[in-house]
Amino acid sequence: MATQFDLIIIGSGPGGYMAAAHAAQLELKTACVEKEASLGGVCLNVGCIPSKALLDSSEYYHMAKNGPLAEHGIKTGRVSLDLNSMMARKKAVVENLTGQVRQLLTRNKVAIIQGLGKLTAADEVTVSAKGKKKQTLKANAILLAAGSTPIEVPGLRFDGKQIVSSTQALAFDKVPHKLGVVGGGAIGLELGSVWNRLGSEVAVIEMLPQICVGLDSQVARTLERLLKKQGLDIRTNCKVTKAKKTKTKVTVTVKGKKGEETISFDKLLVAVGRRPLTDQLGLDTIGVKTDAKTGRIVVNADFQTNVPSVYAIGDLIAGPMLAHKAGAEGLAAVAAVAGKPAEVHYETIPGIVYTHPEAASVGISKEAAKERGIKVKTGTFPFGGVGRAVAAGNAEGFVKVMAHARSGRVVGVHIVGPHASEIIAECGLAMKMGATVKDITDTVHGHPTLAEGLQEAAHLAALAP
Repeated sequence: MATQFDLIIIGSGPGGYMAAAHAAQLELKTACVEKEASLGGVCLNVGCIPSKALLDSSEYYHMAKNGPLAEHGIKTGRVSLDLNSMMARKKAVVENLTGQVRQLLTRNKVAIIQGLGKLTAADEVTVSAKGKKKQTLKANAILLAAGSTPIEVPGLRFDGKQIVSSTQALAFDKVPHKLGVVGGGAIGLELGSVWNRLGSEVAVIEMLPQICVGLDSQVARTLERLLKKQGLDIRTNCKVTKAKKTKTKVTVTVKGKKGEETISFDKLLVAVGRRPLTDQLGLDTIGVKTDAKTGRIVVNADFQTNVPSVYAIGDLIAGPMLAHKAGAEGLAAVAAVAGKPAEVHYETIPGIVYTHPEAASVGISKEAAKERGIKVKTGTFPFGGVGRAVAAGNAEGFVKVMAHARSGRVVGVHIVGPHASEIIAECGLAMKMGATVKDITDTVHGHPTLAEGLQEAAHLAALAP
């Protein structure tokens, strides 16, 4: 006997759990199917949250051991690392937040069903769980929010010990003496930063000319320079051509502009991207279409697949694989299911790299504006001229604001510097509201605050010819 719902959601990551709570609040009888024991998906369990916990912990350790505390008049004695305690704190943070997700769904009367959910009909999901009888669930609508998994590279297959994904790199039981990172994107740079601060010699190998492709090129260059200053060995225009494992090492051959070089590492983190987790969803069973090149599910503006009762969001569909993008899509998809208007403003979705300093962008870059034939005015202001940043001893980087040359509307903001991830939210709101650089300039910002850097950059953009 099948259990009937208005909406079944497969996946409890940010897209899935936000959609589930919103659907229940719209009085839809909702079920959320999750294959893992813990709710929250990759983000809360082995992605965004644990990585940020380790980034914060490792930054405190670095500041105490090597950082500028003495300049602040803070004297410390011998500083040592207790990695087990650091990992225990990370685990506690994860358990706290995943527990809150369970409470959120329970409070909203969402049925939480543990097991692997698979489409068996346009209105049916079969749930399999080890040691349990299969469950058949029926629904008027089904939302796929299963997320993604790290991409494996031929010749660099994950073994979970020496060649690892981001999941294992969040849980090393000791600090590697030498850590190799294949991929100079946000994940590679963030985890490389964690272990560099804790004592690893870290080499980042990126095959493209720029780290963090998609970032404004000036921001990317500045971030690379500052990370190198911290001790990361960042090699762009380089590619791993061979890898050989022994019991304790991974030796790779790296090919760059200057020829080939052989480097040995204790651990090799492969972080070249992620792929959508579509292979266990039963898409072929009911004929859900995917893109031949990317493998992502094809949806319309309402996140509806070619099977009208089935919807998809997040990492399963086109666009950046970001938790906040998935969450926004989850809310919009549920609105569509409920017959209510909603949309996702993709042009105002920020991209963030949580290194130190942070990098954050929203809107188009100067390069993209040129490609599209959009004439822009640009204002750039350094954090070295921002009182709060100087007082904190954290004044590296800048804010760049770009405005449409005729209207003055903000079309892009790019930041590298302290708390860029927080400042960028104001920029996204400005773009969503169609604000001009004069609107930002005329908005009184508290003094002293880091956001004054944004105000100053907007002012310079407004004055630009």
